[in-house]
Amino acid sequence: MLDKMYPFYAAALAIVLAQVMKPVIHWLITREWKNDLFLAAGSMPSSHVAGVSSLCLAVGILDGFRSTLFAVTLTFSIIIAFDAANVRYYAGQNIQLTKKLIDDLTELGQLKPTDPIYQKKMKEVLGHTYFEVLGGIITGLSTSFLYYLFFVRS
Repeated sequence: MLDKMYPFYAAALAIVLAQVMKPVIHWLITREWKNDLFLAAGSMPSSHVAGVSSLCLAVGILDGFRSTLFAVTLTFSIIIAFDAANVRYYAGQNIQLTKKLIDDLTELGQLKPTDPIYQKKMKEVLGHTYFEVLGGIITGLSTSFLYYLFFVRS
């Protein structure tokens, strides 16, 4: 039974591992510890991409790299990685630009932000850079492969 659940366990572990790595990597780069990165979207590595990469490799190992299920998970993984690095990333950039525009117009006196929509807290970081996506791919593939070596194959 464990063999059939290997893709799920490997993907879940990759997601958790990526989330745990985020504050550690941030600290190594900036020497600033941020607990909120444990649950954050965005940042290095992408946990979404780590999860789908791990799932894809596990399915390939378990069902074969020429199976229909592997083709489906590979397609799914490519879509998730593209979305993380493009659609979601640029949505975050648009939020930053909009917030700056509102601040500038308010400062110039051309906007009186009394509408409740202007008070709404918006998340600026939604997506990932290509480097963060690559980090997710490496995290996911490594996790899936090591899980296979230590828990499935033995």
